[in-house]
Amino acid sequence: MQIDPHKLDHQEAYKLINGGIVPRPIAWVSSVDQHGLVNLAPYSFFNGVGSNPLALSISIMHAAARPDGKKDTLRNIEQTGQFVVNLVSERLATAMNITAADFPPGVSEFEAAMLEAVPSTRVRAPRVAEAMISFECELHTLVPVGEGPGSATVVIGKVLLVHVRDQIIDQRYRIDLKGLQPVARLSGNDYARIHETFSMVRPRYDSETGEIIT
Repeated sequence: MQIDPHKLDHQEAYKLINGGIVPRPIAWVSSVDQHGLVNLAPYSFFNGVGSNPLALSISIMHAAARPDGKKDTLRNIEQTGQFVVNLVSERLATAMNITAADFPPGVSEFEAAMLEAVPSTRVRAPRVAEAMISFECELHTLVPVGEGPGSATVVIGKVLLVHVRDQIIDQRYRIDLKGLQPVARLSGNDYARIHETFSMVRPRYDSETGEIIT
């Protein structure tokens, strides 16, 4: 089957990207507005960007229910230029899901999910104390993609400081996947655990012989 996305409405097109690009890591983003009101929400269109500088990206989709189309997270980042990305482990999945609800202004997602907000070191936004890894970030770039329903703004953040639990990192800065126990997003209401992995050594191409060496 070949599908021309230009012939689909945004909801149909969303199913293709949401169900086809899986599993996805979850950015549990804590942010604060210019008045000090804290917000916590999960986003799964999330990934790393590079390591010099260390940077990550989050895509925040248009909020049709808001007059300006902006979710609190995006508005807060625009106002303060700062945020924290907390990673979601299996034991935090239920709490993460609670914070996905569309709470009215003044309701704390931290309190609703019974999470502890602890001060960050380099940014105003607090981090999730229970998270195994948290990235304190400052805004690098906002990239609007499209307009109206189905559109999004890609947030690129420069990482200022990383908090990692001692028990899941070694002296060479390698993260222990079994210790982290990350939760991944699928489509619909589905999530995934990463319990089985396999390894492959990257092959090398020999330009003299034309052979692929494994």
